[in-house]
Amino acid sequence: MKKTWIIVIVVLVVLIGYGVSSYNSMVTQEEKVGTAWSNVENQYQRRSDLIPNLVNTVKGYAAHEKETFDAVVSARAKATQMSIDIDDLTPEKLAAYQRAQGEIGSALGRLLAVTENYPDLKANENFKELQAQLEGTENRISVERRKFNETAREYNTAIRRFPKNIFAGIFGFEKRPYFEAEEGADQAPEVKF
Repeated sequence: MKKTWIIVIVVLVVLIGYGVSSYNSMVTQEEKVGTAWSNVENQYQRRSDLIPNLVNTVKGYAAHEKETFDAVVSARAKATQMSIDIDDLTPEKLAAYQRAQGEIGSALGRLLAVTENYPDLKANENFKELQAQLEGTENRISVERRKFNETAREYNTAIRRFPKNIFAGIFGFEKRPYFEAEEGADQAPEVKF
């Protein structure tokens, strides 16, 4: 009889230990996803902070391009108003966030295309520096989005594997969405000479 109780106690201790260990590892991975998300947001914020300086620099040379400036300012305002808490990150909200950030990218693309008409502006040191910072920031955004997807994949895999999926369900750990390629990214751009 004593031997049976000892076995039951040992099994319970092992199960409880495994449960605690699983919970702690899922919390750690969930925090990594949160950190990766914060890094993505920081890079988007960096880009957003550069936009007013870029617009003001271009305005000095191309004041009559009001429609383009308004599009950039409007896209920036819309994107900066959108904030998603990591605990409320759904695929739909992430897609909306991506669309808002994509609008900034598109508006900035139009703004930079306008600058092609102004050789003095392209030679301006402030403009060159802002353009270089913006390009660097776009690269950082890409890197942080990739890191976020990798971290989310590791977390999602961990909470879906047996037997951790049982603990994940009990403690409310939910799958995180991924950044996806923007619509039309699978189409090669047409190049004409």
